[in-house]
Amino acid sequence: MALTSSPPPLPTARELIAANIRRLRKTRDLSQEQLAEMAQLHRTYVSQLERCVTNISINRLERLARVLEVEVSELLAPTR
Repeated sequence: MALTSSPPPLPTARELIAANIRRLRKTRDLSQEQLAEMAQLHRTYVSQLERCVTNISINRLERLARVLEVEVSELLAPTR
C-alpha cells in the first residue's frame, strides 16, 4: 500500500500577519521599538505579534499598516 503525503498545512492568519510585519519592518530598517513607537504601541506587543503570542485587533492592524505604508490586505497575504 502506497503512502500518500498530505500537503503542508496552510499558515494561520496570525502566522501570516507575524511574518509580514517582520518582513516589512526589516525592509524599512526599523527595530521593533521604532515600529511600536511610530504606531503608538508597546515594544513588547510588537514582539508578541511577531512571535504569534498574541492576537491583534483590526484597529491595531490598520495602525501598523498605515505606519508600514501598506494596505491591511498585504499584512494578511501569503509571504512571497
